[in-house]
Amino acid sequence: MISLFSATNPLLTWSPSSTPARTSCSQTHRWFCTSSRTTNALSFHIPFSLTCSRLTQKPNAHATTTLQVKGSSSDSKKEEQEEEYKVLTAVKSQYNDILIVDTPKTRMLLLDSTHNVHSLLYKDGQKWTRSYWDEFASLPAIIPQGPVAIFGLGGGTAAHLMLDVWPSLQLEGWEIDEILINKARDYFGLSDLEKQTQAGGILHVVVGDALCSLEDDSRKYAGIVIDLFYGGKVLPQLQDVATWLELKGRLIPNGRLMVNCGGIEESDAINERISTKSVDNAWVENSTIKVLCEAFPGQLSWKRMPEGEGANYLALTGPLPDLTSWSAMVPHHLSATVSKWRPCSPLI
Repeated sequence: MISLFSATNPLLTWSPSSTPARTSCSQTHRWFCTSSRTTNALSFHIPFSLTCSRLTQKPNAHATTTLQVKGSSSDSKKEEQEEEYKVLTAVKSQYNDILIVDTPKTRMLLLDSTHNVHSLLYKDGQKWTRSYWDEFASLPAIIPQGPVAIFGLGGGTAAHLMLDVWPSLQLEGWEIDEILINKARDYFGLSDLEKQTQAGGILHVVVGDALCSLEDDSRKYAGIVIDLFYGGKVLPQLQDVATWLELKGRLIPNGRLMVNCGGIEESDAINERISTKSVDNAWVENSTIKVLCEAFPGQLSWKRMPEGEGANYLALTGPLPDLTSWSAMVPHHLSATVSKWRPCSPLI
């Protein structure tokens, strides 16, 4: 999920039937959706090079309309553009309000009341998203041989990238919403990843609650990508040190977690009131990274994506890798970005 692209006029109001609790998996993720009668306009942002877009009418499945967008060109000159979008499907599941939108250049998966972008597909064959999904493709270079899990598969953007770069990878993608998985097969080519590559790599899709699966000690991974959100925020369970210790137990020796920690929540800034003099301590603005530091003392690294690429915080467990070696093992697109990882420095 890209936390930058939230809706300012959401069509739907979501409310939990109960607060998710780690102690009761049966209560986790029970969400109900109710229509809002207070607005008929939806605003969301086309990702990355385009900023500040607005849908001027309520999206109906298969409808086509004109999307007014304000774009940023590569030379930083701003220009006004018009682009048509088409809603390919709009359906409510038990867990999500699923909206898949087409523009001439991209296909996007939007979920929940924020209508944040959860998956992205470029139609021109471009694979890199210029956002946090790209970073996940760097993980296999620094972990031992073994299966890799994605907790929060969504439309499969990260899985596409990881199998493209590492075609022998054995991926296990966890997603709680079976309807979402079926839509991803229809519209995002997920079913192609479920076929073995020439190098032997494959995606095995598991429909279920990834966090409740932690009770199964038989599943061990060389790496776990964690991209779990609800309502535009990291799942509440991931604010609990105990959850991270359970996740640590699912790794084989020298395995690692790579985590999308979202952006800076307003409450974090209010509670902390920290004026960060050093960029090395900017991670304190993110509550999820702070919890991870407790769970992995001295064994956590972090980075923040640029503002134009979502501004998400990412975390990596284990000792800080040799950045020069790591950079040499990944595609050119990632070689510069991996050098930006830094250890979570102790606060003085």
